[in-house]
Amino acid sequence: MLYRRQLSALSLPLLMSLSACIDSHGLAKNRPTHHTEDGFQNNYLPPERMTKSFSKLWRWRQNRIAQEPVQFELIKPDVDFLRENRTVPTLTWIGHSTFLWQYQGVNLITDPHLTQRASPVNFLGPQRFVEPGLSLTDLPVIDIVIISHNHYDHLDRKTASALVEQQPANPPLFLVPLGLKDWFADIGIKEKVIELDWWQSHRVGDWQLNAVPVQHWSRRGLFDTNKTLWAGWAVEAPEQKMFFAGDTGYSQDSKDIGERFGSMDISLIPIGAYAPRWFMQDMHVNPDEAVQIHQDVQSRFSVGMHWGTFLNLTDEPLLEPSQRLKEVLTEKKLSPESFITVKHGQTLRL
Repeated sequence: MLYRRQLSALSLPLLMSLSACIDSHGLAKNRPTHHTEDGFQNNYLPPERMTKSFSKLWRWRQNRIAQEPVQFELIKPDVDFLRENRTVPTLTWIGHSTFLWQYQGVNLITDPHLTQRASPVNFLGPQRFVEPGLSLTDLPVIDIVIISHNHYDHLDRKTASALVEQQPANPPLFLVPLGLKDWFADIGIKEKVIELDWWQSHRVGDWQLNAVPVQHWSRRGLFDTNKTLWAGWAVEAPEQKMFFAGDTGYSQDSKDIGERFGSMDISLIPIGAYAPRWFMQDMHVNPDEAVQIHQDVQSRFSVGMHWGTFLNLTDEPLLEPSQRLKEVLTEKKLSPESFITVKHGQTLRL
């Protein structure tokens, strides 16, 4: 498959859902500024604002506004077409931050999460209220998996393991931020895992995949805060550039990405999980900031993600991100076709 063409080789569940080591990598004296003695930090956010204190978390929990369930339409994709497709460029929203991107015979999936909860346990924590647009058994053979960070709504152990188990003879290549290779080894995935620092890249055939800085944080347990890196991804394929923002608050980083890579053809940008702003602003963009990222990276076409999938992940009404996105585009006099949302399971033929 593609890899062979490579040119060069509060409750605990809630706490974790908002949320592995770099010691083995070593920190040189002239380490990058986002490396610290204890892990990693953002480029443009003071370290003390990276994570929230327990008192602020408790304040939010005590004043939460429960989300009202909404009936979202789930489209059943043409599974046979997607499995056999090697010629038509497509983008399918599986849900939350999980997309299947098919381009030039390559099947790439982002932050694959196809189980029921964003939690370390199967009985507590944010629960999926819309089924995945594609089930694990519906997926075509996956060539590349890109991971943005280790929070439970983005890095799902069962899904990662299943992707390998379904392709034992030719498992996918996992590209992950610095420090996450050990996590994959711990769950038995020891081959074809490449970890990258910000601005580092890995070539696969004539594709170049670049880890880029975004403003966020990492945690999977109680004592590993920011011990592994978080990242967005700029994927440079022949005649096409795709930006996957992962999970991010708004910062100068998006302008830096735009300056380095030029205009993006496709961008996958979060628009949800932003309320209340006093708690979420540093880590999650709202639709207004999402549109600014769209402009910063000079995106020709963007799709909103990180919304409408998990119940009570944050506080904004479930339909608000998509509605507000349309309002922002109107206010900024931008084409409504330039930044859209799609239905769960919907496949765009690009």
